[in-house]
Amino acid sequence: MPAPARPLLAVDAPSLMYRAFFALPQSITDEDGQPVNALLGVANLILFVIERHDPRAVVLCWGAEAADYRTEAFPAYHADRPPMPPELERQWRDAAGFFGAFGWRSESVAELEADDLLGSLAQLETAAGGETLLFTGDRDMFQCVDDAVTVLFPRGGKDGPEVVDAPSVRERYGIEPAQVPDFIALRGDPSDGLPGAKGIGAKTARDLLRAHGTLEGVIAAASKPGVMTPRQAGALTADPDALHAFKDIATLRRIDLERPADTPLDRAGAAAAARARGMNRLAERLGG
Repeated sequence: MPAPARPLLAVDAPSLMYRAFFALPQSITDEDGQPVNALLGVANLILFVIERHDPRAVVLCWGAEAADYRTEAFPAYHADRPPMPPELERQWRDAAGFFGAFGWRSESVAELEADDLLGSLAQLETAAGGETLLFTGDRDMFQCVDDAVTVLFPRGGKDGPEVVDAPSVRERYGIEPAQVPDFIALRGDPSDGLPGAKGIGAKTARDLLRAHGTLEGVIAAASKPGVMTPRQAGALTADPDALHAFKDIATLRRIDLERPADTPLDRAGAAAAARARGMNRLAERLGG
């Protein structure tokens, strides 16, 4: 029997870098006393996934903090996020070189965000008949989930990331993965600064989408007498252009990319890069 197909692992590098930076102490340093906690944490997270899922290649996705089209549509998008700590900024600059030593490719796009790259890689892999694992802490990426695309959602503990497939999205939100941008537009997304429709929470957003399918269907239904409560109808018809903008912001953009080639983990190169940054236990784990 032929060997089972190996998935592509696409990593939301900014999401994991921030998560690791704040989860691990800054006392983890290199020989110059500079923190390397984010680099070490992300390496360990990815190695955990490699050991369990055996991906054919690993791609780390990077991008702008806020895509131009998103801030143009809604200036408050990401506006409340604090600046990057300088201790993380130094590791950010070193990330492509460090992870490249593992044989992990970095992709970046200046005017869009890492999530646009993640979604584009998943579409590319699906079109080629492959499967994709998206390693991200961004719930917006649940919109990509289908029979060929799975999200690995970080969580604490020794069990590794949560595997989020289509049934998981339905159980979590009560909607289909493709409805996630509509859901965000209605409910809002505090982490991105999107307010949604006033007074429309997760349960109401779910029920409206179950009944009417899309944001457009919900807004059209709100204009008909007796379909919704006056409060719901008022929230949905007060500024429909804003709700359409929120959905557009939550919808990923397609980027033209080349499908990554199969690339094995370079254990020797990774071990050398780890030792050069004072990560001796990681180097030993890698066999170097």
